[in-house]
Amino acid sequence: MNRLLMCWWAFTGLTHLILEGYFAFSPEFYKDKTAHYLAEVWKEYSKGDSRYAARDAATVTVEGLTAVLEGPASLLAVYAIASGKSYSYILQFAVCLGQLYGTAVYFLTAYLEGDHFATSPYHYYVYYIGANASWVVIPSLIAMRCWKKICSAVQVHGQKRSKTR
Repeated sequence: MNRLLMCWWAFTGLTHLILEGYFAFSPEFYKDKTAHYLAEVWKEYSKGDSRYAARDAATVTVEGLTAVLEGPASLLAVYAIASGKSYSYILQFAVCLGQLYGTAVYFLTAYLEGDHFATSPYHYYVYYIGANASWVVIPSLIAMRCWKKICSAVQVHGQKRSKTR
């Protein structure tokens, strides 16, 4: 399980840092004519959510915070799991909550604005729904696992303290 978690955290950390970081800090990506790979990725993704091409303030803010905070924290989670650090579960739980919060803001702002940002049903379901579903499902599962581990550790610690009194 730890190896799978490390793969997820490495993937999500690099996605946040590189892909989302590029978007957040490249305001002119849509005008790029050089066929830069990351600019092309965001041009394509904008077909599923035009708020990216329009540089919607909420979208840029969520992506910027995700890149700056959750990207490094996700990579720190890889290290914490690999080296058995005591903060591993609380870190993973915190990053999961951040991912779930960011995803909720992303979807709710679209819903409140009419959810009319895709160029076609294909782009809506494949890019907007499909590409973002993993950031709802996987962090939810990891958060539940971490919650159980943290509660179990606190319970064991409480039992040890009771026995030593």
